Amino acid sequence: MALKITVIGTGYLGATHAAAMAELGFEVLGLDVVPEKIEMLAAGRVPMYEPGLEELLRKHVAGFEGSSGRLRFTTSWEEVGAFGDVHFVCVNTPQKHGEYACDMSYVESAFASLAPHLARPALVVGKSTVPVGSAARLAAKLAELAPVGPDAELAWNPEFLREGFAVQDTLHPDRIVAGVASEGAEKLLREVYAGPIGEGSPFVVTDFPTAELVKTSANSFLATKISFINAMAEVCEAADGDVVKLAEAIGYDERIGKKFLRAGIGFGGGCLPKDIRAFMARAGELGADQALTFLREVDSINMRRRGHMVELAREAVGGTGGFLGKRVAVLGATFKPDSDDVRDSPALNVAGQIHLQGGQVTVYDPKGMENAQRLFPTLGYAPTAVDAVRGADVVLHLTEWREFRELDPAVLGEVASERLILDGRNALDPELWRGAGWTYRAMGRPKA
Repeated sequence: MALKITVIGTGYLGATHAAAMAELGFEVLGLDVVPEKIEMLAAGRVPMYEPGLEELLRKHVAGFEGSSGRLRFTTSWEEVGAFGDVHFVCVNTPQKHGEYACDMSYVESAFASLAPHLARPALVVGKSTVPVGSAARLAAKLAELAPVGPDAELAWNPEFLREGFAVQDTLHPDRIVAGVASEGAEKLLREVYAGPIGEGSPFVVTDFPTAELVKTSANSFLATKISFINAMAEVCEAADGDVVKLAEAIGYDERIGKKFLRAGIGFGGGCLPKDIRAFMARAGELGADQALTFLREVDSINMRRRGHMVELAREAVGGTGGFLGKRVAVLGATFKPDSDDVRDSPALNVAGQIHLQGGQVTVYDPKGMENAQRLFPTLGYAPTAVDAVRGADVVLHLTEWREFRELDPAVLGEVASERLILDGRNALDPELWRGAGWTYRAMGRPKA
């Protein structure tokens, strides 16, 4: 009999995973405790922008003409327990307020709600990013609370989704990590991921602690690489070097590689910042805090970049006079392109700092406007890039959307008060902008 799959938590991770599992041929039931979210998904709409996800959803949601009907949604834990053979837990693990540590309350609640409804053998698969040691504790809790006892098994299968590429990363993952405690759990996960495995995706079998550490280790490495090149940008500023050429030169070394070596205003979003902080906190609890002290500097460098962009903007509009009476256009609100996610967005952080210092800030973003307005309602917002730049004394490019790379500098120059642009992502063509009469300045490239 074909496996039936449930997905608990239908946010960014869960909605993507549910749609992808239906695409792989499984009958899927998604659960969320927010009825409005369930209604939206059942209507074939997603509560966030992710390229290709809504189309995939409508391909499988029951009730749509031509859909496979393999994907349904519910708020009933009882229905989920009776339906599923494999239950994926995809709830959020945010940073605790006022602390570095991870908030496990959503994960704890999901396990406590699911377990009493497991009356037959089942595999519960954690996908959330959790502190190392959580899986062993949750496995014991599951066996204790489930009517079926130890036949309610646990596996840990961390997610590696990149916002903007989540559908691709789920259907064609670059690796699948399975933290398991039995051959039976491994066999079930191999059955779930038979499609990607057949295409060549590596299937890495580990114990619980290693599986938990893989995600936080990967994010810590990527954050370190980003902060490394941003530290080099600071040195280039002091030494009149060019960080873009520096990154190009070292990127040819295959041991280093070119990815994640674009200097700018740093990383943000809902994963890297909170994951490296939670990793530091957990290492301290384990007595291994010295192993991760370098992550404090990684975090510090990253946050420093935002302040440096504010200083560059202040210098650009007159230095000692500050931002009072100055109009500042900000291109970008999301933490990265191809997403509407503004969580811990460096772009919005910079815009907010300038606004607090008296600047008249106008923001434009292709997809993140609604979320940005909810988070920073006191900023100005414009419907297009041209409208944002109109009358501006300085333009800040802070999210590297393709739309911004394809802007016509001559057109923007017609409406700007001053043709002055600061490239916070080192993604624009300096010669193109200077050819249109703009003064171009980028981070880590004082003379480029």
